[in-house]
Amino acid sequence: MSVNYATAAVDKASVMRGLVSKIRVPLGSEIYNRLLETLYDEAAALDERRFDDWIVMLAEDLTYTAPVRVTRNGPNKDRDVMRTMMHFDDNYASILMRTGRLAKSAWAEDPPSRTRRFVTNVRMAECETAGEYEVVSYLYVERSRLDNPENETTSCERRDIWRLADGGYRLSRREIIVDQSTLGMSNFAIFL
Repeated sequence: MSVNYATAAVDKASVMRGLVSKIRVPLGSEIYNRLLETLYDEAAALDERRFDDWIVMLAEDLTYTAPVRVTRNGPNKDRDVMRTMMHFDDNYASILMRTGRLAKSAWAEDPPSRTRRFVTNVRMAECETAGEYEVVSYLYVERSRLDNPENETTSCERRDIWRLADGGYRLSRREIIVDQSTLGMSNFAIFL
C-alpha cells in the first residue's frame, strides 16, 4: 500500500515510522491524556515490580517482541531491524510465566534490579479498529544491579497497540526497537 505524503493533511494525519498514515490523536485530548497516564502507570508498576498490576494492563491476545537490530552499510543501511531474530518473542502466557518466575525464583534477579523508566516523545494515532490506538514512544531505562556503582542503561522505541477495554486500556501489541545492536546490559531480565 502506498501513501501520497504530498496530499496528507498535516494537522489530521501523521506518518509514524514504518506505518501507514493514520488520524493522529491530538496532544492534550482526553484520549491522549488517558493513554499517556496509562504509559506512566505501566512504567511505575514495572519499576516497583508490581507485576500483577502490569498483567492487568495486558490483553490476552498480546504479542510482545523485540527484534534484533543490526548495523549495515550500503544500499540496505536503512533496513536495520531483523524481524526473524528476537531478543523477546512473547505472548500473554509467556509473560505470565516470566513475571511469575521474576517474582519468586529468578536467580538472575536475586536481589532484584532497581530500575527507573522514562517514557517520552509519545505519539498516538487511531487504528482502523474502533477503540484501538497506535502509540509510539521512546523509553530510556536506568538499572542498578547489586552494589555496582555504575548504572546500566538502554534506550528504545516502542510501537504499541493499546485497546480500550473495561473502562481502561490494554496493551495488545508491543514491538520494541532497542537502539543498540549489541545489548549493553548483563542480562535482560526486565521488561521494556
